[in-house]
Amino acid sequence: MHTYEVTVTWTGNRGTGTSGYRDFDRAHDIAAEGRPVIEASSDPAFRGDRSRWNPEQLLVAALSDCHMLWYLHLCAVAGVIVESYVDKAVGTMVEEKNGAGQFTEVILRPRVRVAAPDMVAKARELHHEANEKCFIARSVNFPVRHEPEIS
Repeated sequence: MHTYEVTVTWTGNRGTGTSGYRDFDRAHDIAAEGRPVIEASSDPAFRGDRSRWNPEQLLVAALSDCHMLWYLHLCAVAGVIVESYVDKAVGTMVEEKNGAGQFTEVILRPRVRVAAPDMVAKARELHHEANEKCFIARSVNFPVRHEPEIS
């Protein structure tokens, strides 16, 4: 079993706390021992600061990051030499009339360059296995799709 500890500290008190919906900032810090602090907020659509990360972006980033790390591991074990990897992931969230919402899907769009043309087929195949092993993708209740481009 593994545990992951983080500390989230609200930093958005303008002096009157949450005295009104528009009277506080959504700013907060996400910290873990020995790591740089992540300055976060809510999405700008929810009165957040667009210069800070929001939870929705962090969820999409976690899915992309987890997939990439599994993928690189699987490629190394299979003898597929990855020279570059860039994923422009997109998450879709719907909001309900009552303000609740949920993600409906995340699409990972990794652009992978491998060392040789004979590695392309195996490189493409390993995306499926990486998705099956990714701890984060296995933990969410919406589809995580892949649209890899291998060259």
